Amino acid sequence: MKSENLIIAGGGPAGLAAALYACRARIPTLMLEKVSPGGQVLITDKVDNYPGFPQGIAGYELIDRMLAQARRFGLEEKNGEITAVHPPEKKGESVKVELSGGEILEAASLIIATGASHNQLGVPGEEELVGRGVSYCATCDGPFFNNAHVAVVGGGDTAVQEAVFLTKFASKVTLIHRRDELRAIKLLQEQAIDNPKIDFAWDTVVESINGSDKVESLSLLNRKTGEKSTLAVEGVFIFVGIHPNTEFLRGTVDMNQWGFIRTDDEMKTSATSIWAAGDCREKVLLQIVTAVADGAIAAHSVDLSRGQA
Repeated sequence: MKSENLIIAGGGPAGLAAALYACRARIPTLMLEKVSPGGQVLITDKVDNYPGFPQGIAGYELIDRMLAQARRFGLEEKNGEITAVHPPEKKGESVKVELSGGEILEAASLIIATGASHNQLGVPGEEELVGRGVSYCATCDGPFFNNAHVAVVGGGDTAVQEAVFLTKFASKVTLIHRRDELRAIKLLQEQAIDNPKIDFAWDTVVESINGSDKVESLSLLNRKTGEKSTLAVEGVFIFVGIHPNTEFLRGTVDMNQWGFIRTDDEMKTSATSIWAAGDCREKVLLQIVTAVADGAIAAHSVDLSRGQA
């Protein structure tokens, strides 16, 4: 084991930013990623809200650039799925990272940047049409549906807020909710109900998302009446919650009730020698730009901690 090395768990924007800052600080850094770097950004056809790209940039290209930059400063990479993390029991000991194959890695510091995953509806056509009309981010993809009829699935704050946001672009937004009233705060409900571009499909669930190369329609079921119908739309935005990829950390670091990791302003967790960055941590805005900022802060904090060990 290298005496002052760093392991970064996750190769999305937070992990890659942390890797860049750590490698530039000459911290020997290993990035662990279950499949390939990029996270949810890889399924984003075009990123239009990351500063510095006035014409937008494809998600995969943004990740390729981030990865190339970190590699230029000496980043090491390894594929592996983390199953458990063991913080040091006393000063001077290492963090132990256990992988699915039984291998155990050791490091002086660990940054968790495993991100979060959108809850899916689990209906036919959903996975096949992601990036071709199925989206989980109105801020990212809304502008691509100018003058189009789109649907939003969900009834909480995020779904209602994003439905209102989508009216800036879409000609019509149909909000589909499985209950007969919204769960969002009253202010957001009022904004949606008063918006002439938004209509509602109450007591309704999506049974399938239809289309060959792109979304063309939704098959709907009214849960109260049993009536089935087809809604022609060009896009469907799904907001039925997200979950952080932190299951392997249960009981290791302090989390909120949904599993998001609690940190301080320096990205430190409740466990010694462990930091967290990006969408896996508790914060108000989950975006690429905030993930990158988290990663930079976490790496800087790790660097400062080395002089305090």
